[in-house]
Amino acid sequence: MIGSKALVFASQLVVVVVASAVSGMIMQFAEANSWLQLIVGVACSVATVVAFRRVVRRSEKRNVAELSGHDFASRISLGVLIGLAMAGFVFGSMALLGSYRVQGLGSPSNAVGLAGFMIAVGVTEELLYRGVIFRVVERVAGTWISLVGTGAMFGGLHLFNPRADLWGAFAIMVEAGVMLAAAYVATRSLWTVIGIHVAWNYAIGGIFGTEVSGSGTPTGLLDASTSGNPWVTGGDFGPEGSLYTVAAGLTLTLVFCLIAHRKGNIVRAPWRAKRTPVISTLDL
Repeated sequence: MIGSKALVFASQLVVVVVASAVSGMIMQFAEANSWLQLIVGVACSVATVVAFRRVVRRSEKRNVAELSGHDFASRISLGVLIGLAMAGFVFGSMALLGSYRVQGLGSPSNAVGLAGFMIAVGVTEELLYRGVIFRVVERVAGTWISLVGTGAMFGGLHLFNPRADLWGAFAIMVEAGVMLAAAYVATRSLWTVIGIHVAWNYAIGGIFGTEVSGSGTPTGLLDASTSGNPWVTGGDFGPEGSLYTVAAGLTLTLVFCLIAHRKGNIVRAPWRAKRTPVISTLDL
């Protein structure tokens, strides 16, 4: 029994990892053309979602409610609005302190290509971390342990980025790993967290033209620069290392956790609960 359930988890994990690897290779061939990069990024994302839905439906024998098609537009729009609002708060705060300045227009065509890249990254990372790993850990150990554990994993993996450091990894853990998982618990929708993830990443790199998670500074829509106190700007790691971003992430996490609690979406650890709410989660 345990072996068959482990096989379910492994099959979903393999599908997402393979899809991510294939998408990455295909995206490399499209780098020379921004519009082609956008089209390829969207196409790869759609294919990954379809493959994930199929493997979950077959392996768990259930409807994939967390990727429901009937509320796709409203869910993903909500996520995009949250991601853009968070970026607006962070960059607005930095601009008011003189730590973020726009010199002019950057590269609109490059911003188009970045959209395809960010969509592909956001979709695969959310399917992997929230769609598979978070659900498994949540069922085994409960929502709170899964929030912290998978959030730490998500932040820790960013240490491999070229300009990453311990503070940057911790910041990513709080403002992204934990916050996005909390958003999933509150909505039980992967569309919402995909929207937040893609919108945030695209805003800081594709629109505001700054460093993304210590992995490089793309040429975005705006030609801009940051300067001043690294606790404000995030230093070499980029705005995701800013205290403003951490504060915004913590605030959203609190709001999402309150919503989840009110909805009864919190899954207690098996050793603390007599029964578990019926929600979209992998039964291990």
